[in-house]
Amino acid sequence: MAGHIEVDGLTYVLPDGRLLLHEVSFRIGDGVKAGLVGPNGAGKTTLLRLVAGDLRPDDGRVACSGGLGVMRQFIGSVRDDRTVHDLLLSVAPDGVRAAAGALARAEAAMAVRDDETTQLAYAQAISDYADAGGYDMDVVWDTCATAALGLPYDAVRARPVGTLSGGEQKRLVLEALLRGPDQVLLLDEPDNYLDVPAKLWLEERLHATAKTVLLVSHDRQLLANATDRIVTVEARGVWVHGGGFATYAEGRQSRIDRLEERRRRWDEEHAKLRRLVQTLRQTATNNDAVSSAYRAARTRLSRFEEAGPPERPPRPQNVRMRLRGGRTGKRAVTCEDLELTGLMRPFGTEIWYGERVGVLGSNGSGKSHFLRLLAEAADGAVPKVAHRGSVKLGARVRPGHFVQTHTRPDLHGRTPAELVTTRHALTLNEAMAALARYELAPAATQPFETLSGGQQARLQILLLELSGATLLLLDEPTDNLDLAGAEALQQGLASFSGTVLAATHDRWFAADFDRFLIFGTNGRVYETPAPIWDESRVARDPKTYPTPNGATGHP
Repeated sequence: MAGHIEVDGLTYVLPDGRLLLHEVSFRIGDGVKAGLVGPNGAGKTTLLRLVAGDLRPDDGRVACSGGLGVMRQFIGSVRDDRTVHDLLLSVAPDGVRAAAGALARAEAAMAVRDDETTQLAYAQAISDYADAGGYDMDVVWDTCATAALGLPYDAVRARPVGTLSGGEQKRLVLEALLRGPDQVLLLDEPDNYLDVPAKLWLEERLHATAKTVLLVSHDRQLLANATDRIVTVEARGVWVHGGGFATYAEGRQSRIDRLEERRRRWDEEHAKLRRLVQTLRQTATNNDAVSSAYRAARTRLSRFEEAGPPERPPRPQNVRMRLRGGRTGKRAVTCEDLELTGLMRPFGTEIWYGERVGVLGSNGSGKSHFLRLLAEAADGAVPKVAHRGSVKLGARVRPGHFVQTHTRPDLHGRTPAELVTTRHALTLNEAMAALARYELAPAATQPFETLSGGQQARLQILLLELSGATLLLLDEPTDNLDLAGAEALQQGLASFSGTVLAATHDRWFAADFDRFLIFGTNGRVYETPAPIWDESRVARDPKTYPTPNGATGHP
């Protein structure tokens, strides 16, 4: 059994009256793996919610076959009081969820009053749960829990979701959806919080499954490896590139060229008809013989204008990041016998002015703590990150820290315009010009916490730019950036006069770096000249990939 998605003439107006999607139509056929891309705020998540039935369109329709499984963008948090059982049930088929709810209510009734009526109701609820496939799902969930968490389902079913890492939550839900009965999957940023081995696992599973998949992702490598169609949301509409991501940029430019050519021809024909009508009108005032020709030309122009112009080409995204930096001492960072308490064994390294160093490793290996330690070491301050050994920043090194999860309580309740003007003494006009370069001007008066993930990321980078940082400490900076934003960041870093350390799981982004520190789950730190995502390779070959313990030999 296979499934498909068909969207026909879908229109959606936001609660504030703004038109977000207009007459959107596309089809994802049986077994197709499609990536959904577009600028931050274009409506990708809203479109998924419309397909999932979470929102009702103002016009148009959505049809799906084969059962629909949905992974929403945010599936849990540290404050989530649900259990693992609740999380798995939330992505189960509708019939299983309904039967499980009825069974839970029958169990609660039995606890209050154990009489024949409640016993019969409980027995019926058990039977209905079995008929709905609930006990079959229990078997599937046992396999999922073992694969994602390393423990059987019975051992973790009552565990609070908030005790799982973001990567564990994602992996568990993906296991359940990929192994479940639904033949159509909607996945909203399934790769966020996944390390590279988990992303490789996801790519392999997407290739192997016969299910139809529509996924939102900002990971260019995952899109290139796992999808065979690209659905783009832009300019309130949608268009589909029939090839994979490798030919997407070329396909998009060809489409823009065609739209521009059609628009140019329409404008030329429009101008020609208007000139003809004007000429005939002037002639007809003195010559009744051309009156009929004038009326015919006027009718033709009216019909031409009523038909309307062809679709306009999308406005090009123009994010311009001017990361300047500045000259510092030759040694930007020096670590001696550095040990992050409980996370890594002592190591030493030197990072030199101008280097681009990637910090790689699995989730929980200490990458974020390491960057935070460097950020706190400015001006000789005593870092709050628990550690032993020493870390020193070189002369004129000013760190700027990009936080992965955008957990910035210092920014909450403040707008981009306020942050840029008050923190960096800019006039309002200067602030708006800076925000416009990052395509943040329309959101200038929105509180930070109401911005999209991509807007928050761009604002953080703008604040780094204005701060004059000469050492950029970037923790997963491309996680929420759209394709244009990620490319703009790479261009900005290429012209940055300073030193960059970036923790990343973005394989496309990592290709630009000079060398890499690999944080192993065994507590060791290795140095490699190329990105290595399978840390077992470096652990097995310590001669080729030694633990850095001092000067690295860079000039």
